[in-house]
Amino acid sequence: MQQVIVAFFIYRHYYTVSPSSIPLSFHIRLIGFIIVAITSCKPSVEKKTQPEPIAEKIPFVIMEHEHKRIDLYYWMRLSEEQKAAEQKDEQTEKVFQYLEKENAYLKGHLQHTEALQKKLYSEIIGRIKQKDESVPYKDNGYWYYVRYEEGQEYPIYCRKKEHLGNGEEILLNVNQMAEGHDYYQVSGISVSEDNRFLAFGLDTVSRRQYDIYFKDLVTGNLLSSIIALTEGDVTWANDNQHVFYCKKDETTLRSDRVFRHRVGSDPTTDQIVFHEKDETFSVGVYKTKSKKFLVIASGSTLSNYYKVLEADKPIDSFREFSPRERGHEYSLEHGGSSFFMVSNWQAKNFRLMETSESKTDKYDWKERIPHRNDVLLEGIELFKEYIALSERSNANTHMRLIDWKTGDSHYLDFGEPAYTVYPSANMEYDSEVIRYGYTSLKTPKSTFDYNMRTKEKTLLKQQEVVGGYEIEQYETKREWAKDKDGTLVPISIVSKKGSSEGKSPLLLYAYGSYGISMDPTFSSTRLSLLDRGFVFAIAHIRGGQEMGRHWYESGRMFQKMNTFTDYIACAEHLIEQKYTSPSHLYGQGGSAGGLLMGAVVNMRPDLFHGIIAQVPFVDVVSTMLDESIPLTTGEFDEWGNPKNKDSYEYMLTYSPYDNIKPQAYPNMLVTTGLHDSQVQYWEPAKWVAKIRELKTDDNLLLLRTNMETGHGGTTGRFKVYQEVAEEYAFLLDLEGKTE
Repeated sequence: MQQVIVAFFIYRHYYTVSPSSIPLSFHIRLIGFIIVAITSCKPSVEKKTQPEPIAEKIPFVIMEHEHKRIDLYYWMRLSEEQKAAEQKDEQTEKVFQYLEKENAYLKGHLQHTEALQKKLYSEIIGRIKQKDESVPYKDNGYWYYVRYEEGQEYPIYCRKKEHLGNGEEILLNVNQMAEGHDYYQVSGISVSEDNRFLAFGLDTVSRRQYDIYFKDLVTGNLLSSIIALTEGDVTWANDNQHVFYCKKDETTLRSDRVFRHRVGSDPTTDQIVFHEKDETFSVGVYKTKSKKFLVIASGSTLSNYYKVLEADKPIDSFREFSPRERGHEYSLEHGGSSFFMVSNWQAKNFRLMETSESKTDKYDWKERIPHRNDVLLEGIELFKEYIALSERSNANTHMRLIDWKTGDSHYLDFGEPAYTVYPSANMEYDSEVIRYGYTSLKTPKSTFDYNMRTKEKTLLKQQEVVGGYEIEQYETKREWAKDKDGTLVPISIVSKKGSSEGKSPLLLYAYGSYGISMDPTFSSTRLSLLDRGFVFAIAHIRGGQEMGRHWYESGRMFQKMNTFTDYIACAEHLIEQKYTSPSHLYGQGGSAGGLLMGAVVNMRPDLFHGIIAQVPFVDVVSTMLDESIPLTTGEFDEWGNPKNKDSYEYMLTYSPYDNIKPQAYPNMLVTTGLHDSQVQYWEPAKWVAKIRELKTDDNLLLLRTNMETGHGGTTGRFKVYQEVAEEYAFLLDLEGKTE
C-alpha cells in the first residue's frame, strides 16, 4: 500500500507540471501496484472492528525443583463453587467479563461471515436425514433402535418385542425430557434381564457427572430413587433387583468406588463393594457377553486389574481374577466355560489367552492367538462357534474371523487404501452372524451383517446424504512422510477430484496421544470444505496406535516430542508433494490434539496460515502438578509426573503455554467450554492471553468460550453444527472463499 501512496504523489506531481510527460509505462505500473495492494490485503486483518481484549497481568509464582515460573494469568482459574454461585465474587466477575470480551471480540471479527455461517449451517444440516432410524439389534427377546423426528434435536429410544412388525414401545423421548435445558446428555441406557426396568444416566451441566434414574417400563413411571455423581451407567445382576455402579470423587472426578444398589431402595444405604485407592487407577463395572459374570475393571494408563462375580449371586463378594501387576494390560471377556484375555504379557502387540472359570491366575492362562510383531490385536468379539479379531496393521484396521472347531480363518476385504472397520452391536452369543460397521474418508458409514459360515454379506444400511452424494467425485489416498529420525508416518487424504496442484487449501487433523488412533471415517459435514476446494488429511502420528503398540510407546513420556515432529514432517511432506503450500495449510486438533497444535505453532508457525485448537490441553506442567484437578493423577504414565525432576524438565521443553515466545503466529481460533472437566477452560484462556501479549504479527487470534458446556461441546443433533459452521467460516474467510 505504501508503494501505491508514493506512486500517487509522484503521479500528481507530474500531472500538475506536465500531464503529457507521464509515460504510458508509469500508468501501467501504477495500476499494477494498485491491483497487488488490493489483492494482498487480507480481509481478516483489515476487518478489525474493535481493540483486542488485553488480560490483566497479576504475577503468580510457581516453584518446583528450585525452578521459578511466573504465571501472569493464573488469576483466571475459578472453582466450580465460584462458577455456580448466584452472587459472583470479584474474581469471578473479572474472569466472566474477560471471557465475554473475548467472545464479543470473536463475534465482531467474524460478523462479516455471518451469512456464510448460516449458509454452511444450512448445508450441513441439510445433508442430514432428519427423520431417521438406526439399524435395530436384538437383545433378550426385544429389538432395540434409536430414531429421530424431523426438526428435533434429541434421540427417541425405542424397542419392539420379538418381531419388528410388532408395536413400538418408547423407552425415552429425550426431546421432551430436555425441554428447558441448555445442555442435556443421556448416557448408559440399560434394561434389566426381565425387561421391566430401565436405567439411564443424566448430565445437565456438561461436567460428565451423571445422576442415575430408574424407569418402570410397565407403569411408565420414574422411581423416586436417584443416584448422584456417578459415571452414568449401571450393570444389572441376573436377579433383576440389584445393579452395580461407579461413583466419582467430588474433587478430582476420578471414578474410584463401586456400589451395589437394590432397585427402589434409598441410595444412601447402598453398599460399597470395591474402593480403588490408587489415584492413578479408575474403575468401571460390566457384565460379560455370556451374561454369566459381573466384572469390576480397574485400569490405569499401563495396567489393568479385575475382580469377578457370578451374575446370579449379586450379594456374594467379588474375587480377584489375577494379581495386580504394573505394566500388564489386558481386557477380559467370557464365553462358554472359559475366560478370554487380550493381553500384553510377553507380547507388546498383545495376544489372545484363555483360561478356565476356576483357575484365573495369569500363570494358568493358555495361548490361543500368538503375538505378532507386525499386527496389533486390539479386541475380540466372542460367539459360540466363532471368534472375530479386531486387528491393526499398516495404519488400517482389519477384521479376522475364525471358526473355533476347524481353526480356519479369513479376513474381510474392503478394497480401499485407507478405511475403518469395527464390530457393531453383537448382543447374541449363539449366532453365526457378526454385525460390523465400515467407512472411509469417502465412503459413508455402512452397517453390514456377515454370516461367518456362508461368508454372505448383507448391507443393512448406509448413511444417507440428503441431496445426493456422488462418491466417484472424490478420491482418497495414503501418503507416507519421513520424520527427521527416518520414521515413516502415514497420512490419509481425501479431496474432490481436480484439486489445484500446490494451491489447494488443506486442513491437517491429528491427535497423537493415549494410544488413540485417528481412523479415516466419512463426514458429510466435511463436504462443505471439500466442495469448496479444500483437501482434508489425517496425520497418523506417534502417540496413537495406527502402526502398532510401539507407535504409542514412542509418542509418550520422554518420547513425546516425536508426536510433534511427526506432525511437522507430515505438513512438510504435503507441501513438498504439491498438495498445498504454507499460505494455504491449516492445522486442527482437540484436547491432547490441541496440545499438539500448541506445540507445533511454537516450533514451526511458518508452516501454517491458520490453526483451530479445540479445548486444547496447553498448560501441561501446571496442570500435571495439581492433583486436585480432575484426571491429573491417572495421566502420570502418559505425560509424566512433574514432581519428578526429569519429567518436569522434559515437559517444560514442549508445554505450549511455557514456550510461547515473541514471534509471528498463524491465524488462530481457540475454543473451550466453561464447564470442561477434562481440560479446564482457563488453560486455553491463559494461552490466548499470553500469545496475544507476545506475538509480533497482525494475524487473528480468537477465543470462543461456550459458557454453557464442557469438553464435548453442546448437545443436540443440530445445534452442534452452529459451532462447526463458525469454524469452517473462519477457515474459508482466510482463503477468501466467502460464498
